[in-house]
Amino acid sequence: MANERDVESVDFSVDRQNLYLEESFTDLKVATIRRLTPVKTDGSVDKTRKTIFIGETNILTPNGPLPLQAVIQAKQLQQAFKNFPEAMQAAVDKLAEEVKKMKEKQTSSIIAPGSGKQDSRIIVPGR
Repeated sequence: MANERDVESVDFSVDRQNLYLEESFTDLKVATIRRLTPVKTDGSVDKTRKTIFIGETNILTPNGPLPLQAVIQAKQLQQAFKNFPEAMQAAVDKLAEEVKKMKEKQTSSIIAPGSGKQDSRIIVPGR
């Protein structure tokens, strides 16, 4: 839980060299693509920076919907929609790999009786 000092030290300054106009496009089924167009402080398009496309979707799991998003490599909106399935599949694969690593780490941290080193300082009668 954040304390009062943490809240007071939050920096709310705006990075005026990194402004984007955000637009959202959806098929109302699976795909949502956000187009982030770089802009200057006066709102005009900044042609020195690239437009960013971010794909978003939800995967249904037994515990409810899992939001998923990924940057889509594209220069135009049509290309972003074309590349959407590939970007989302890559995001799912990355997520699955992260879950696998987490499970392996969790499994390796469980100490079962009779396994591992016997350097406990507990004296067990009969040994």
